[in-house]
Amino acid sequence: MKKIFVVSFISVGYFLNAQSLSNSPYAKYGIGDVKYDNTIETASMGGISTAFISDFTSSFNFANPANNANFELTSIRLEATNENNYFKSNFNDMKSTKHSTYLSNISLAFPISSKVKMGLSYQPYSSKSYDILNDEVVTKTEGDITNSITYRNQFKGSGSVSTAAVAVSYKVNQEFSVGARANLYFGDLYDLTELSANNSEYINGYETKNRIRNFNFTLGTSYQKLNTRTDKKLTIGATATFGNTSNMVTEYNNSTYRYIDAAGTKGDEIFIDHKEAKSKNLIPLQASVGVGYGSDNHWFLSGQIDYKKGEDISYFGTSYSLQDTYRISAGGWYLPNYNNFRNYFSRVVYRYGAFYERGNLKLEGNSINKFGISAGVMLPFKNSSITRMSGLEIGVELGKRGTLKNNLINQNFINLKIGFNFADKWFRKSLYN
Repeated sequence: MKKIFVVSFISVGYFLNAQSLSNSPYAKYGIGDVKYDNTIETASMGGISTAFISDFTSSFNFANPANNANFELTSIRLEATNENNYFKSNFNDMKSTKHSTYLSNISLAFPISSKVKMGLSYQPYSSKSYDILNDEVVTKTEGDITNSITYRNQFKGSGSVSTAAVAVSYKVNQEFSVGARANLYFGDLYDLTELSANNSEYINGYETKNRIRNFNFTLGTSYQKLNTRTDKKLTIGATATFGNTSNMVTEYNNSTYRYIDAAGTKGDEIFIDHKEAKSKNLIPLQASVGVGYGSDNHWFLSGQIDYKKGEDISYFGTSYSLQDTYRISAGGWYLPNYNNFRNYFSRVVYRYGAFYERGNLKLEGNSINKFGISAGVMLPFKNSSITRMSGLEIGVELGKRGTLKNNLINQNFINLKIGFNFADKWFRKSLYN
């Protein structure tokens, strides 16, 4: 157990050093591709979490902080994600691929008392990482002379927003629990649009820098009824995220310049326009409701609906609307026989799920929607019992985003996730010597 714990932290050091968050060209809009709540346990079940109360004592639910009635151990989670994106467009028969690997979740959770549980977590929230190049050749004929000029538009984006959260759960009675989570968002995002022509060495650049510091909180509640005669459970949960207090400082520069070396150093820069502005309501109102049903320590199935309010965003006279978003998820888990220590795979937790999401972007009259399926396993450590379910987490997501209509981009993706959950009665004094 100690050897596995050390190896995992070496792995975390590698992922932090090689952190690179990849995403699609759709990240150009707003604050980029949202990657939050992509823990292995949640993602492997299609994203269900609102009505998911783990049957095991080692799993802390941050998505709905009320769902931790069974949590009793100190838990440390370390998770990483490998994204593989495949893009296609009818525009110039474009095809492209992007791959990245990054640290996707660090969390520490522990019980304060039999009724109060607490957790701390860090996750990437969103990112921009795109570089789009579009060349257009214009031919002009004057008399017997024909000239061709190539106009180049290049769109670049980089940066990320991370979130740190503190969650507290309170068990009111055997059936009803409530919880709250405070969320801090922080990071810097950068967008650059460059216009140039092959008959000029100068470039016109439109640069936008966003410095984000945002705070809000999530309230959650859950109800679970256990039929002691049949060991069947009915779970109902709901969450709402609001109280948004944002401070996004945007700096905008319009200038002409030329690159004087291969490293991209600017020379002879002349500023045409410079502005600064502050924005609010960066993270919109969100809500979720879910219902689940299962058999104690054996199987669970849940359905969930998530809603995110759209926002009108304006960047120095150019405005666009993010439409209301909803996501429908279904998934669950299955554990064959946790008491069968002769057959290891009888004690493996198998997860499954699917989802459909109407995206907040609407381009050329088309909603940029997303859907996919997922699966995963929790491989318990050799001596893990049902009361101390520590192990290796593995998950996979396969899906599609976007469309080929109106020369837009279709994105197919395969996301692989791996992590460790170390859970034990740490930091507690023994009552007997």
